[in-house]
Amino acid sequence: MENFIWYNPTKIIFGKGKHLQTGEITAEYTKKVLLVYGGKSIKATGTYDDVTNSLKKAGVEYEELAGVKPNPRLSLVYEGIKICREKNISFLLAVGGGSVIDTCKAIAAGVCYEGDVWDFYKTLMVPEKMLPIGVVLTIPAAGSESSDGSVITKEDTQEKRDCCCDLMFPKFAILNPELCYTLPENQIRAGGADILAHIMERYFVPNENTDLSDRLCEGAMKALITNLPKVLENKKDYDSWAEIMWTGNVAHNGLLGKGRLDDWASHGIEHELSAIYDIAHGAGLAIVFPAWMRYVYKEHPQRFVQFANKVWDIDTDSMDEDTACLAGIDACESFFRSIGLSTRLSEVGIGDEKIPLMAEKACASRMLGSFKKLDSGDVDAILRSAL
Repeated sequence: MENFIWYNPTKIIFGKGKHLQTGEITAEYTKKVLLVYGGKSIKATGTYDDVTNSLKKAGVEYEELAGVKPNPRLSLVYEGIKICREKNISFLLAVGGGSVIDTCKAIAAGVCYEGDVWDFYKTLMVPEKMLPIGVVLTIPAAGSESSDGSVITKEDTQEKRDCCCDLMFPKFAILNPELCYTLPENQIRAGGADILAHIMERYFVPNENTDLSDRLCEGAMKALITNLPKVLENKKDYDSWAEIMWTGNVAHNGLLGKGRLDDWASHGIEHELSAIYDIAHGAGLAIVFPAWMRYVYKEHPQRFVQFANKVWDIDTDSMDEDTACLAGIDACESFFRSIGLSTRLSEVGIGDEKIPLMAEKACASRMLGSFKKLDSGDVDAILRSAL
């Protein structure tokens, strides 16, 4: 087991009706916020009215920034920074999923920085000061509601980059599974793939003697695999949504990776895919991850045998090692397909034209991964195997 420090200061408020306490909870920190959200969906579902009425009741003033899109854009971050400075706002409230939360984190960093906030995403610089943020989560997927990271896309250069530091942990996150009832199926599918990928990035590592975190990862994966089909069948299944929402949080709050070397190669590859083609992040991961698995499994095959047995309940004792590894990978890909996700680039209209560019950009500043170190040639091969 590796040495580690685990720190997560985000207060989680979980359960039915909890978003109705947004104003009361926010008022503990500030009396004026920038309310950041996506489009019309939170207004159509009533979540917008619930949150704003709660803010008013608690005496919390708010300015608004709408229009956050999937693969959140740097241009809107600049707009948010401008609003905060002009309106003297010192707290941000994200109502939405990972894209909204990541936008808030970038704005929070940019307001306190004299230079270009993109500096934090294109280099190893980290913010020395940030505005605090709070979250009302409406889409369980990214785990950004209690993570230390943010991912932003720079549209003109088609770059998607991340920034991580302890200041990016939200002060609080309100998780009410009832807010998931109206999610469209494509967001449910992609969100589930994102959650599963966050766990697998931590599970597929070269470390040994990680029994506790192995069992935690395997339990989280099985919870997601069991409950995601249930909410696709019945969107108002509260108990299954509660399992998914909590799994999504635990998948990315830092706990599951402690004592082991996270990989993140598949995320690095997918970021180039969604930066250029604007595919949903989770949908891209459902394509990249099986291809990555088949490319790297021989580095540490026992890890993949364990994956097949513990996560997919495959009787690996009756198989040779190679067959057992591939059986687990096939089961994972079959799961993605069973919930309606594509697992090939060609199925989403992406060809090989920009594979060399994506491979080059993915490894421009470093090799990817810890399970197997990948250079641009490896990334090129993985993407071609996913055509």
